[in-house]
Amino acid sequence: MPLIRVELFEGRSLETKRELIEALTRETVRIAGVSKASVDVIITEVKKENWGIGGEQASVKFPDT
Repeated sequence: MPLIRVELFEGRSLETKRELIEALTRETVRIAGVSKASVDVIITEVKKENWGIGGEQASVKFPDT
């Protein structure tokens, strides 16, 4: 059973997450030759203040995105 974990900054719409789940599932089925029902996708949303990039909080590095 393929398990795909995606970590993103919080704030994306339900529609965006739905589309991402569908695309990741579809392409995993196509490439790995597994059934659609066997593919799990977990999206974890992280606050930018809890994500560090190059020794800096993402909320400082990317304040407007």
